[in-house]
Amino acid sequence: MNIGQLSRRTGVPIDTVRYYEKQQLLPPPTRSASGYRHYEADDVLRLTFIRRAKTLGFTLEEIRDLLALSRAHDGDMAAVRAAAADKLADVEQRLAELARVRDGLRTLVDACPGHGALDQCPILSALGGEA
Repeated sequence: MNIGQLSRRTGVPIDTVRYYEKQQLLPPPTRSASGYRHYEADDVLRLTFIRRAKTLGFTLEEIRDLLALSRAHDGDMAAVRAAAADKLADVEQRLAELARVRDGLRTLVDACPGHGALDQCPILSALGGEA
């Protein structure tokens, strides 16, 4: 299949496919005599893996590591579980940080009447360090 067909089958834009090739997440495709890229079913599976891992928040470097682990057919799943657990801990930390931001913003919004002179604005005062 050509790059457009690969893109449609996986939902990954063509430019992203090329980028993943440059980043060596996808192996170099075979080329036709006229220079067009040619992809196989394994490329669909690999690109789908990459897309799903990105959706779960894995970085390209982490995806590269997961792909390497997946090729070690005689390996143990402990390393894959550990990588997923690390990512989960990272997501939970970011959620906690976002919850703190939300709570702070909620407090500021609740304290602001939404009318009156700017020099009396509790949001601007808090951001300026006056509160």
